[in-house]
Amino acid sequence: MTADTLRHDGPLVIGAGLAGLSAALAASPRRVLVVTPAPISEAASSAWAQGGMAAGVDAEDERAHAVDTVAAGAGLVDEAVAEHLTALGDETVHRLASLGVPFDRDVEGRLVRSLEAAHSRPRVARVGGDRAGAAIMAAVGEAAKRADHIDVWDSGRLRRLLTDADGRVRGALVEAGGRLVAITAPSVILATGGIGGLYAVTTNPSALKGEGMGLAALAGAQIADPEFVQFHPTAIDVGRDPAPLATEAIRGEGAVLIDRRGIRFMLERHPLAELAPRDIVARGVYASIAAGRGAFLDATGAIGSKFDQEFPSVFAACMAAGIDPRVRPIPVAPAEHYHMGGIAVHGAGRSTLEGLWAAGECAATGVHGANRLASNSLLEAAAFGAEAGVDARDAESAETAPQRAEAAPDLPSESLRILRQAMSGHAGVVRDGAGLTSLVTLIDRLEEAHGRTPTLVAARLVAQSAFDRRESRGGHYRADFPEALPDARRTFTTLAAALAADPTGIAAE
Repeated sequence: MTADTLRHDGPLVIGAGLAGLSAALAASPRRVLVVTPAPISEAASSAWAQGGMAAGVDAEDERAHAVDTVAAGAGLVDEAVAEHLTALGDETVHRLASLGVPFDRDVEGRLVRSLEAAHSRPRVARVGGDRAGAAIMAAVGEAAKRADHIDVWDSGRLRRLLTDADGRVRGALVEAGGRLVAITAPSVILATGGIGGLYAVTTNPSALKGEGMGLAALAGAQIADPEFVQFHPTAIDVGRDPAPLATEAIRGEGAVLIDRRGIRFMLERHPLAELAPRDIVARGVYASIAAGRGAFLDATGAIGSKFDQEFPSVFAACMAAGIDPRVRPIPVAPAEHYHMGGIAVHGAGRSTLEGLWAAGECAATGVHGANRLASNSLLEAAAFGAEAGVDARDAESAETAPQRAEAAPDLPSESLRILRQAMSGHAGVVRDGAGLTSLVTLIDRLEEAHGRTPTLVAARLVAQSAFDRRESRGGHYRADFPEALPDARRTFTTLAAALAADPTGIAAE
């Protein structure tokens, strides 16, 4: 298919979730083109977020928020980045409120803050109990639609990054309306979301398959920490794809996890029980299910008859599945929820490729480490997305033209289904060398059949880095290496490094 060409003199933003739209709004007055495969917010994980936005109440709490973020990240958080993010918390919440986000407030007009797992105090700003993501995206989406400097292509899909002979990113090859368009731009901001669609069980839109990370890696970008995937411990286990989420805030309000005998199995696993860090709770739920005892979230005592008012989205999902959470425990299971890894960035979202920025879940800023602290993701998307937009706004148009590029191949639906099952089975809550070897071998086989698709590149980066990390840390748990190494080190890799891994060495472990 021959590509048309378009010259855009301003930031090109790929993705219209909270990070992408925050970047686009902040890049004013420079002209911004936003490319998204679906209407604004419809395919964005941000809109599905239930818990809220973590933000310190005052300077002292901002410091405590940074401490909590570092503690949850299991030794891999960049402390300077965590301090920077948490210092932006209150300002970011109030900026969003000025756009019309109706954060919950008390009778005196003060923000209501909720407690979530691994936070040392209540600091999560919520909307309507469990509607924060949808409300934030509605307000930010309307602001973007009103902004004179933003144009939106809401049926466009990224197919390749365009680079010049020196490797600088000069734009993107986009498929829109059945045709390819080579868009040249002085700066490209990837805000393409996470990797939930690579897993058979996820709480995220299944269309998000890590393609932004995969295409960045194909262009030569450095990737950081791809093995660290967070599994939410309380996806509602009713066989839906994606799985409905029972927000952590329910446990923050006192709900408990029990097995089918009524025993609270988290009590013996961690002093904080149900409010332990997510990786620990996810493994507890996984172990209870694997032992045949099942796992259930019991809110009948702590919330009971108030459930429909306090958590209307979760209540609706439960009732649609024939479960009344006011009187019956909710069956739950771990599900892929958030990717701590992604395109390595520094400063205001700059990748290792000149001309390319990344923000939101597809970026690895170092703030999440091995395990994201609850409700930090919306804050990161809004705050760091805006910083990326300001930084990318000032990029100058290039003198050199991009090289010709072909659209990256797609993975057929049946092969994607096989990959998703294998990712959940071998790169899920509990991993081991044999399973990861099998997964890498499958990826090799699928590449031979279908080419180097962005989804297979993303899956390879996760699988190979999970194999290479021979320890357990945060969201990465190796059954054959259950202890953490004394020296905590982040992963920085490239596609070339992942492809150079010796398959014989993998199989011989």
